[in-house]
Amino acid sequence: MNRLPIVWDPGYSPDFPNTHRFPMAKFRYLKEWVDREVANTQLFKPTPCPMDLLQSVHDSAYVEAFQNGTLDPKAIREIGLPWSPGLATRTRLALGGSVQTCELACQYGLASHLAGGTHHAHHARGSGFCIYNDLAVSATHLIATGRASRVLIFDCDVHQGDGTAAMLAAHPGTFTCSIHAEKNFPARKVASDLDVNCPDGMTDGPYLERVLETLDSVLASWRPDFVIYDAGSDVHVDDALGRLSITTAGLYERDLQVLDRIRGQSIPCATVIGGGYDRDHKAVAARHGIIVAAAARIMARSSNC
Repeated sequence: MNRLPIVWDPGYSPDFPNTHRFPMAKFRYLKEWVDREVANTQLFKPTPCPMDLLQSVHDSAYVEAFQNGTLDPKAIREIGLPWSPGLATRTRLALGGSVQTCELACQYGLASHLAGGTHHAHHARGSGFCIYNDLAVSATHLIATGRASRVLIFDCDVHQGDGTAAMLAAHPGTFTCSIHAEKNFPARKVASDLDVNCPDGMTDGPYLERVLETLDSVLASWRPDFVIYDAGSDVHVDDALGRLSITTAGLYERDLQVLDRIRGQSIPCATVIGGGYDRDHKAVAARHGIIVAAAARIMARSSNC
């Protein structure tokens, strides 16, 4: 049986204020959950994203200021995370993890990052807990290195992927698709190649129908040769920052069906966890684990064919 490649590092959960709204400890708890609940994975440890790659996509002055701790306090407040050397190190490491996950997906067909999905980061600024945009960096890296020519970013985080849309708007080799709660953050949305709005309180049945119909349409019309799937768990009914009402079973069915359709067409796919928020860090980690469990099941199916 093929084992699902997963990418993670202990550095994903640096020292961080326990009272902060962002649950930094969830990355550590997610790895523990996967080790306990998901069989047949193989662990890969990331290396920090090279500065030349990072600065080929993001503004060099912004990158240098953030990494050196000299970014304007107003810009730090917009990001929403307290700067520290540990956070600066963690950010490049996790960005490198998304890039590596995409490379592993090219090799294995499917790979999962136990982090990533920082879709609110723009070219020269961060926002909404996002510092650098791993989706934009990874997609452009895949194309620049000849690993792919048509990359679909299929974003099912509950928040619209404004940064990704802005950064890739003029890139002919990418297609950005965001399915999100219409009335949630960000207040000012940036048009993706395709945006699909969901009303507050949307439940499993209508949500799954909307997600899968959208995916089927984009796969048929745009014909990507690689998919980055942002499997945000913040659509869950118990998420602290979501506005939808998707159950745990609905979340699993979404991820399973999305991956089944992508891999059913033999398209390589990298998954990232996207957003998920809860005062109970272990609870939100378990919801993030659903995409890994679904990916491992799809991986097992393909190896038995």
